[in-house]
Amino acid sequence: MLRLNVTRVGFLMGISLLLASVIYFFAANWTGLGRADKILASAGIMVLFYGVSFIFSKMKIMLGHHSFLSAIFLVGGCISFGASVALLNQIYNAQADTYTLFLVWSIPALLMSMITRYNPFYILTYILVHLTLWQYFFPTSLHVFHTDKQLLLIGCLFTLINLILFVVTDVKWLKSTPLKVISFMMFHTSLLISSVSFDVSSYKLWLNTACVLAIAVGFYYFSRIRLNKLMLTLNALAVSAFSIFKFVELLSKYASTAFFIYGLVFVALLLTGNIWFFRYLNKLGSSSSDDGERKADEHNEAHKSMLAGRIVSRIVTILGVFIGSISLIGLVLLASEGTDIKPQHMLFAIALLFIIPVILLPRINATIRYTVLTIGYAAGMVSIVWMHSSILSLLFLIVTIAGWFSLNGRAQHIFTYSLINLNVSIILLQLFDSVHQSNSIIVLILALMNAIIYECHFLLREGPLKQHIRECGLLFTLLFMFWLTIMTDIFPYSYELFNILNFIVVTWLAFFFVRRGKVPEAAMSLVFWFVFIGLKYYDLFWTLLHKSITLALLGVIAIAITYIFAYRTHARAPEEAKANHILLRKSPIMIAIVILLQLGYIGYHAAANEILISNGTSVKLEIAPLDPRSLLQGDYVTLRYSISTPPQAVIAELESRPGLSRIKVVLRPDASGVYVFDRLYKHGDKLADKEIIIKGTVSGSHNIYYGIETFFVAEGTGIETEQNARYAYIRVSSNGDALLERLSLD
Repeated sequence: MLRLNVTRVGFLMGISLLLASVIYFFAANWTGLGRADKILASAGIMVLFYGVSFIFSKMKIMLGHHSFLSAIFLVGGCISFGASVALLNQIYNAQADTYTLFLVWSIPALLMSMITRYNPFYILTYILVHLTLWQYFFPTSLHVFHTDKQLLLIGCLFTLINLILFVVTDVKWLKSTPLKVISFMMFHTSLLISSVSFDVSSYKLWLNTACVLAIAVGFYYFSRIRLNKLMLTLNALAVSAFSIFKFVELLSKYASTAFFIYGLVFVALLLTGNIWFFRYLNKLGSSSSDDGERKADEHNEAHKSMLAGRIVSRIVTILGVFIGSISLIGLVLLASEGTDIKPQHMLFAIALLFIIPVILLPRINATIRYTVLTIGYAAGMVSIVWMHSSILSLLFLIVTIAGWFSLNGRAQHIFTYSLINLNVSIILLQLFDSVHQSNSIIVLILALMNAIIYECHFLLREGPLKQHIRECGLLFTLLFMFWLTIMTDIFPYSYELFNILNFIVVTWLAFFFVRRGKVPEAAMSLVFWFVFIGLKYYDLFWTLLHKSITLALLGVIAIAITYIFAYRTHARAPEEAKANHILLRKSPIMIAIVILLQLGYIGYHAAANEILISNGTSVKLEIAPLDPRSLLQGDYVTLRYSISTPPQAVIAELESRPGLSRIKVVLRPDASGVYVFDRLYKHGDKLADKEIIIKGTVSGSHNIYYGIETFFVAEGTGIETEQNARYAYIRVSSNGDALLERLSLD
C-alpha cells in the first residue's frame, strides 16, 4: 500500500507540474507568439492531454496505474481547456477573471462529471460553479453595490446550493463522499458568514437561529437517524467555529471584566464539551452501513472519522487557547486599571500560576492540560515582551524548558521547543538592542545554539525524548541557516558565505540521512534544500516563462521516475483503481462530443473576435491605467477611460437604476479625434455622423464599465505600459460590442 501511495502521489505531482507549466506559459504572455499561434498552441495542449489519456486507457500492462493515469490526464484535459479560455480572454483583452470564464469552463466539467461519475470532475465542477457565482456577484474588475437584502439573498443562495448538494450526496442519488463532506462544510461556512455579515438585528436573529438549528439537526440526524461519526465530528467543528465567531463578535461590543471572566468560563465549558463529545463518539457504534457495506469500508470510515476527530480536537484546543488568551490578557488589563500594579507584572504572575501547577500535575486530562499550559505560555510571552526585563525573560525561559521535559508527544515537544527559541530571541533582542545588525547576529546565534543542541542529543539515552530533541534541533538549525541566506551582511561577504555554506551543509545532510535511513531528518533536509534552490532561482531569474519551462521538465521527470518505480517495484493498484480503466469506455462518444464542443468554442470565440477586429469601427479613447495581475492570465493593466465617468446630468439617472444595469452609450469624436461621452442611448434614437453606440454596465455608482478595462501585457512590462500609455484604440461592432485592440502614446 505504501508503494501504491508513493506512485499515486508521484503521478499527481508530475501532472500537476505539467498543468502549472501550461498556465504559467500562457500567463507570461510571451510576445514571441502571434494570436493564431497562441490559439493553436492552447488547443494543441488540450488535445495532447486528451490524447495521452486515450493512449493510457488502451494499455494492458500495469492496468491499475495506466487507468489511473488515463483518468488524471482526462481531468487535466478539462483543466487545460480552462487555461485555453483564459488565454482567449488574454489575447483579446477581455475582463480578467470574469464569471463567463468560469461559467464556460464549468460546462464541460459538469458534462464530464455526468458521463464518468469520477470524483475529481465532481470537485472541479463544484469549484468552478462557486467561482462563477462569486465572480458574478463580486466581480474582480467591476465594483458592484449590493444592499443588505441582496447580500442576504446571495448568502442564502450559496447556503441553499450546498444544502441541496449535501442532501443529494447523503441519500446517494449522487455518490461522492468528497463532495458530501465539502458541501456540508461549505453549508455551515456560508451560513455562519451570513450570520456575522449584517448589523440589522432582525437578520442576525434569524441567521443565528438558523445556525443553531442546523447544528442541532445535524447532531440528531447523524447520531439517531443515519449514524456517521465523520459527519458528527464535522458538525462538532461547526459548533466550535460558531462559538469563536460569536465570541469575537460579542467581544467587539461588550468588552468588560465580567465578559472576560465569562470568556474563561466559556473556555472551560468548550474543553469539557470537547472531552465529553469524543467520549460519547467512541461509545457509538460503527458508521452507518445501511447498504450493507463491507467490513473494509467500515474500517476505512472509522479511520477517517478518527483522523477527523483528532483534527477537530486540535482545532477546538487552538480555539480554546485563542479565547482563553484574549480573555486572560483583557481581564488583567481591566483589573489593573486604577491600581499601582503594572498589568505586565500581573500578567507574568498569572502566567506562572497557569504553567507551574500543570507541569507538576501530569495526570490532568491531556486536552485541558495542554490548553491551560498554552494559555499560560501565550500570556507569559506577551508579558516578557512588554516588561523588557532580561532577568524575568530568563526565568520564563527556565519555566518553558521545564515544560518541555514534562510533556510527551512530538507535536507538544515541537511547540514548546518553538517557544524556547522565541524566548531566547526575546532575551537576545533585549541584550543586543543597541548593537548594529542585531537581527542578523541574533539569527546567527540561534543557528549555532540549535546546532549545538542537535549535537548534544548523543548524550541522552535512546528513546522518544532523544528522537524529539534531535528532530527539533535539526529543524531549527536548518530554519535559521536558511534565514541567514536572505539577510543582509553581518560582515563583508557574509551573505555569499552563508548561501554557499547553507547549500553545502544541507546537501550533505540530505545524502547523509538518506543513506542512514533516517526518514524525518532526510525529509526536513530535502524540504529546505528545495526551498533554498527555488528561492535563489526566483531571486535571480525566475520569470513565468522560465518557471513554465522548469515546471514542465520537472513534471516529465516526476512522471518518468514514478513510472519506472511502479514498474520495477510491481506496486499494484487495488481493484477499485482498475475501474478507472473503463472511464473512457463508459461513453466514449459522449466524451468525444464534449471534447469537440470545447474545441468548437475555442474556434468560435477566436473567429468572432477576429471578425470584430476586421469589421469593427476603430475608436480612440483617453485612459488612466493601473497595474495588477491575474492568477490565470498574467500581468495586465486596468484601464479607466474618460468615458467611464458620465456627465453630471446623467449621474442622477444612473443612480436611480437598481442593482446591476445594462446600458448603451452614444460616443462622438471631439476636435482631436478622441471619442467622448455624449448621452445615454434610448431606443429609436438616430445617430449623427461618426457617432457610435457602445454597451456598458453600471451598478449604483458614477462609473460605467464597458468590458474593455483590461489590457494584458508581457510579464514585467505593466509599469512601463502604465507610465507611457495615454490612449486606447478599440473596435466597436454595429450592435455596441467592444474589443480593446492596443494602447498608444498618441
